[in-house]
Amino acid sequence: IGRVHNGVIKQGQSASLIKDDGSIKKGRISKLLGFQGLQRVEIEEASAGDLVAVAGFDDVNIGETIACPDEPTALPLIKVDEPTLQMTFVVNDSPFAGKEGKFVTSRQVRDRLQRELLTNVALRVEDTDSPDRFAVSGRGELHLGILIETMRREGYEFQVSQPQVIFRTIDGTPCEPVETLVMDVPEEAVGGCIEKLGTRKGEMQNMETSADGRTQLEFIVPSRGLIGFRGEFIRTTRGEGIMSHSFFEYRPMLGEFDTRRNGVLIAFEEGTATFYALKNAEDRGQFFISPGTKVYKGMIIGENNRPQDLEINVCKAKQLTNMRSAGAEELDTLQAPVQMTLERALEYIGPDEMLEVTPESIRLRKLPAKKMAKR
Repeated sequence: IGRVHNGVIKQGQSASLIKDDGSIKKGRISKLLGFQGLQRVEIEEASAGDLVAVAGFDDVNIGETIACPDEPTALPLIKVDEPTLQMTFVVNDSPFAGKEGKFVTSRQVRDRLQRELLTNVALRVEDTDSPDRFAVSGRGELHLGILIETMRREGYEFQVSQPQVIFRTIDGTPCEPVETLVMDVPEEAVGGCIEKLGTRKGEMQNMETSADGRTQLEFIVPSRGLIGFRGEFIRTTRGEGIMSHSFFEYRPMLGEFDTRRNGVLIAFEEGTATFYALKNAEDRGQFFISPGTKVYKGMIIGENNRPQDLEINVCKAKQLTNMRSAGAEELDTLQAPVQMTLERALEYIGPDEMLEVTPESIRLRKLPAKKMAKR
């Protein structure tokens, strides 16, 4: 699919495909399709400015040119921003593996990632030493999050690691990617946004206030400072802010900033969470699950009030007595759990944790070798 830059293209005519390496491949336009609304319709010819779909060439990459065979001239290649974040996609090996997904094997996950490369020009997929792990690089949390959500809806089941910034060494100096961040926010949210970006090593470049009470802020901020920022931005602006960012350049490391969070609550055994157990452990922290949720050993079920990780038994049932049944409760209420959406989970996940993604569930889990290692 592309736009006719100049001249006329006709169905059945000879043409040349100019590859990104400069080589030329000759062929014929076997079918020419135009667009009417969302429908594709077959047409005989198209002229400059028209959007068309062309059949007749195999292995066409985005940015390559289809030209007249007599004097083939390549159009400038489209410059795509380099990936700044990398995640590891892993075949699901949790105790609940294979129970909810339709596509669960490494071959199925790999084939799906390779198909994504045909249309997703900013994505990079690399094999690793393990056949069950794939290094996937993209333009940011949102870019990779959309891919994960799309695969999840298609029936794929897999795990992903914490997003990691792609560093480079330039002239012997460790460098990191920095990006230009532009925000349009309500006037009352300006202070909060500036404060949060200041703790993430952001540098303000410009600020303009319009007559309608909104302010446009422009920052230069390291890519690692944007990890987890989108959720904070939405909460700070109460959903009224707009933000966009693009790659700027690589700069020497800007130093560390505080990304510390508390420890996590980890399920002690496999089973079903009960109201009784959750109520007794409520003072330990904030839960991510509700009564009736199925859990397994090592699954992260909440955030601890303290820096350490803590294993708790949330499957313990109330014992039957001669005074009341095991299910009877005395007007007890349980604090509402935090809804761990995909976007929020990608922001929350730690370096020693994995995010389990299935068509039905999103679960956080500790890596078995590193469970309880945080002290």
